[in-house]
Amino acid sequence: MTKHTIKTPELSRRGFIKAGAAAGTAAMLSSLFPGGVWAAGSDAPEKKEIKVGFIPLTDCASVVMAATQKFDEKYGIKIIPSKEASWASVRDKLVSGELDAAHVLYGLVYGVHLGIGGAKKDMANLMTLNNNGQAITLANQLREKGVTDGASLKKVVAASAAGTYTFAQTFPTGTHAMWLYYWLAANDINPFQDVKAIVVPPPQMVANMRVGNMHGFCVGEPWNQRAIVDKIGFTAVTTQDIWADHPEKILGTTAEWVSKNPNSARALTAAVLDASRWIDASQANRRITAETIAARSYVNTDMDVILGRMLGRYEDGQGKTWDDPNYMKFFNDGAVNFPYLSDGMWFLTQHRRWGLIDKDPDYLAAAKAINRIDIYKQAATAVGVSLPKSDMRSNKLIDGVVWDGKDPAKYAASFKIKA
Repeated sequence: MTKHTIKTPELSRRGFIKAGAAAGTAAMLSSLFPGGVWAAGSDAPEKKEIKVGFIPLTDCASVVMAATQKFDEKYGIKIIPSKEASWASVRDKLVSGELDAAHVLYGLVYGVHLGIGGAKKDMANLMTLNNNGQAITLANQLREKGVTDGASLKKVVAASAAGTYTFAQTFPTGTHAMWLYYWLAANDINPFQDVKAIVVPPPQMVANMRVGNMHGFCVGEPWNQRAIVDKIGFTAVTTQDIWADHPEKILGTTAEWVSKNPNSARALTAAVLDASRWIDASQANRRITAETIAARSYVNTDMDVILGRMLGRYEDGQGKTWDDPNYMKFFNDGAVNFPYLSDGMWFLTQHRRWGLIDKDPDYLAAAKAINRIDIYKQAATAVGVSLPKSDMRSNKLIDGVVWDGKDPAKYAASFKIKA
């Protein structure tokens, strides 16, 4: 096993706390995990076959590649990817235990933990899988009315009766709902009064727009690019333009599963973290990834539809092309993957903003309970990935408002447009 320099002494696993120099810690890891596999005995994964659900989206890549490139074998486990039809199905199978873990929407896991829109169950976020790489697509019929961006959409919506235009997202508490609502509101469009919002599973977005069921949608790739290729829509805004390096999908499971399988949780996180680093290591690796996940058993679309935006090469369907520096990232030296408390809290502020919860929760306590920073740090140390100095981060969104997690209740109440 290649020894990695450990860049932080903040290890919560027994024995590691006393580790001195980085080299000494690396040596200890090497002895605990010989050949890259968790040691026998108390460190061995409790469950060796781990069923991980995913939705056919480009950002399922790190889970798929962890299995197909056999990063899982290094940690004594076998990841069994399970293709799911909708986020509701992922939710139900996580809660029932049919899935051990899943590539899942950040806000979905937080919603289940708080009991929003279904049965309440304590949940766990092991790591963030990707930043960026989603978009809002508008139908070509809107372009024919002069719509090219949010400002021109506002004019068309304002000139029409309330509810004339329909927009789709993928799950009520999920990331795509929050990006869609945030962007509409930033353009002075109330997503619950001025337009109609519906839920459509990601792989069904393009077909639904083709038959006129909605005028716009927010979804992950490759379905925004697919709409352009099929000549039915155009990209109005990317989500990285709403929030550069925003959190997106996570590796989610239940708190109960982590409690019963802490070693398996750590091994799973390490394997996916290894795969994330491999994907981001080169454009060649990203190409291999696109070829792999394009297959029928995963995303089931043409490889070229995935590859362009995965390499950061964008077109908007209106004649504009550009290389986007904030394209979908899976690793970014570990900055992508750390489960920042402020990231989870942000989704709760938007749930509060839009009336999905009727009072302010204990934002920080919820984030600390769900985001398993302890498991992540152990896995990151084993893989040789650096850790940030803080569990919180600060970001400026499209409307110029800064989110830093310091006063979530005040932030949630500060928006002009809200429920």
